[in-house]
Amino acid sequence: MEELARLAGITVRTLRFYRERKLLPPPRREGRIAWYDDHHLARLRTVSALLERGHTLSGIAELAEAFDHGRDVADLLGVEGPSEEEPVRLTPEELAARFEGEVTPENLAAALELGYLGTDGDEIVHISRRLLDVSSALVREGIPLADVLTAAGRVREHADALADMFAELVLRHAPEDDIDRLRPLARSILEAEFSLALDRRLHKRG
Repeated sequence: MEELARLAGITVRTLRFYRERKLLPPPRREGRIAWYDDHHLARLRTVSALLERGHTLSGIAELAEAFDHGRDVADLLGVEGPSEEEPVRLTPEELAARFEGEVTPENLAAALELGYLGTDGDEIVHISRRLLDVSSALVREGIPLADVLTAAGRVREHADALADMFAELVLRHAPEDDIDRLRPLARSILEAEFSLALDRRLHKRG
């Protein structure tokens, strides 16, 4: 425990407090010996990064609970029912390989805050294969992961507003059950409008 606290840059007392608040998963025990590993150190660094971003300990505890139960991350985001998005299971090494040099405590904290990542046992769960593939592709193109995640947060805000608008439109004219049935129409509208918006942007630059 003392070694872990030293590596994380905190006191043993703070470490014990984090354990009491369920911010840190329990160590692996062999008899009377408790073993901590790199996952515990990464969690502590992520907690520090979240605190620096202005999160409260109670809020971090809620995020940590979702992180430790990846299948419940959608509940934290308010997503209920079936989804078209396919979760992806990765080892920590596979995640690091997809974002070489970019898996920092700050980026993990941002991904956790967005609800992109959770865990199930020793595996990391990403909430959407499409988002994972696009994010890693953008990073390979030279865009820093921190900027990708910042943009993702802005996209989330607009996507929520558009989803509310579509749901309100459908509910004015059809039963609530039709929202999911008409989802492909909404997606087609968004894809077409975004494509046209990019065309207008490129035309202005030309």
